[in-house]
Amino acid sequence: MYPYSHRDYRPRTPRTPRVRKTTTRMDPDCAICHAPASAACDCEAKGLDVAIKQAEQRMMQSIYTDIRSWVRAHAQDYILEYFRLLTERRKTAHASNLERINATAYHYYHAPPHPSELAQAQAALKHGIDEDWQSSVQRYPEVLEYFFSLVELNVPPDDDPFVKDPPLSALSGGSKNRSGRRIGGGGPPSGGPPAIAAPSSHDRDPFGRRTPPPPMDMPPMPMPSRMGGRTPALRERERRSLPPGMPPMGPSMGHPGHPGHPGGPPPGYGRTAPPPAGAYYGWGQP
Repeated sequence: MYPYSHRDYRPRTPRTPRVRKTTTRMDPDCAICHAPASAACDCEAKGLDVAIKQAEQRMMQSIYTDIRSWVRAHAQDYILEYFRLLTERRKTAHASNLERINATAYHYYHAPPHPSELAQAQAALKHGIDEDWQSSVQRYPEVLEYFFSLVELNVPPDDDPFVKDPPLSALSGGSKNRSGRRIGGGGPPSGGPPAIAAPSSHDRDPFGRRTPPPPMDMPPMPMPSRMGGRTPALRERERRSLPPGMPPMGPSMGHPGHPGHPGGPPPGYGRTAPPPAGAYYGWGQP
């Protein structure tokens, strides 16, 4: 007797055929010589090296110049100070030697020392100073390496927002002026890494000004203020520029002959009276 086995008699649905995904690899041609990718040319690698050198020349040359000037100045100051200390020590020893020569001459001969001894001492001093200067100059490589080692160049971390999403990136869909950066430079945005050089041409205004800017020595044009009447009142500077004895003019109420004009018209000032009405039409004349 066979054991009872459960069997499912339900109709089976046909198995859906498995569809394989076909992946097509499309390697672009060379962007420089337009050769197929299978040629494996090195045009793009060489072009990238040239672009890196050009960008480094544009962005880092000023920094290299500043660092070199700073290191040179401090190294020269150190060498000169080192040489000054050596010469002071040498001159102190020379003064002691002259005192010894004079004391020996007066002790044994009761006379000043011989000029040849003094000339020999001076020659020894000159030779010692030359040796001190030579030893000081020979320390330049060591001193330059020391001051170059004090220079620090900070690189932002990889998770920095300005590294992950730079303002000039086209992937984020934003404009090149995002993240608070101003056109034409003026410093890095708040919270970002310090700028190490002037902004590139990508951050500048792509549209040039049609009207040239005014010259630097020209004073700025004063902005007109809101005028309450037809003739604005004199400013304080204009009041001071009036000749002595001439009162400043108040706010105009029409022409100077207006009845409400303060002080009335000045002497000899006014318009010619109009002709009589008959002069226009011809009636009323004799």
